[in-house]
Amino acid sequence: MQAIIPVAGAGTRLRPLTYTQPKALIAVAGKPILSFIIDELLENGVNDFIFVIGYLGEKIREFVEKEYPQLNARFVTQEERIGSAHAIWCAKEEINPNEPLVIHLGDSIVDIDIKKILAEEHSIFCVKKVEDPRAFGVAEINSEGVITGVIEKPQIPRSNMALVGFYFVKETALLLEAVNEQIEKGEKLQNELYLTESLMSMIRKGVTVKAYKVDSWYDVGKKDILLETNAILLRKQGEKATNKGTCENAIIVPPVSISKGAIIRNSIIGPNVSVGENSEINYSIIKNSIIGSFSKLENVVLHGSLIGSDSCVAGLSQSLNIGDNTEIDLRGEKQ
Repeated sequence: MQAIIPVAGAGTRLRPLTYTQPKALIAVAGKPILSFIIDELLENGVNDFIFVIGYLGEKIREFVEKEYPQLNARFVTQEERIGSAHAIWCAKEEINPNEPLVIHLGDSIVDIDIKKILAEEHSIFCVKKVEDPRAFGVAEINSEGVITGVIEKPQIPRSNMALVGFYFVKETALLLEAVNEQIEKGEKLQNELYLTESLMSMIRKGVTVKAYKVDSWYDVGKKDILLETNAILLRKQGEKATNKGTCENAIIVPPVSISKGAIIRNSIIGPNVSVGENSEINYSIIKNSIIGSFSKLENVVLHGSLIGSDSCVAGLSQSLNIGDNTEIDLRGEKQ
């Protein structure tokens, strides 16, 4: 089984955190977003991976090759980030048109039964009910669970079922043909070539597509959603949430994930906190936050914060969103 994972986006809504690392490599609940995607696919029989990279793409390649050396992985560069259909088009030479194809967008974590989906007779698009569908690709579904139409960001939605970024396509050759037609016509919306137009072309040509309704979908493109996802996944892990660090005179309020090499001293950590590798936290209280690797925090009280890797924060009580390689000292000491 083959899968394509587009991870070329710049993650502008998560800046400054994404100035120095791709969004797909931001860790939630103890591991990068991309690892959640790869692990789920591997466990369910997907063995052929195509990664569409772009912004900071070499970091994606290095991560995959280091953490998944056994993976049959190919990397395709999307020079212009002009949409998901264009990402598929960039990888067309690597896709086998004679085999079914999984498309999993690299910024979505979806709680689904992948094995069940891959055993289905028809193509499957995963959907979830949302309050405001105008910000998403939207699927229209009939009473038999068949998707009769898809449209991107409709101003007047005819459905509140959003496409969540997981597609199982049985008619791969037809999809590639539809994408190629879309690229040639240059059919753009807000200067992007969205995959929904190619998917709609397949439906018009008679392809039967079933809807798979999901309960849990984490579109980790914004700070608040990222932190909420971290908390949900940590609670889901429960007692399985890892603590591989060293704790000295510290109180840990689960659920938390503390990575190897991290040192926690004289602090209260949790609930809903992820701490990256080799970070050091002293005399601090932290809850509902994500702390990157190789960071140092001292005398701080943090909540609802994202702290990038290789950062230093001292003497602060506030909500933060700062990127990698940052140093902040707000203790107010005279120099």
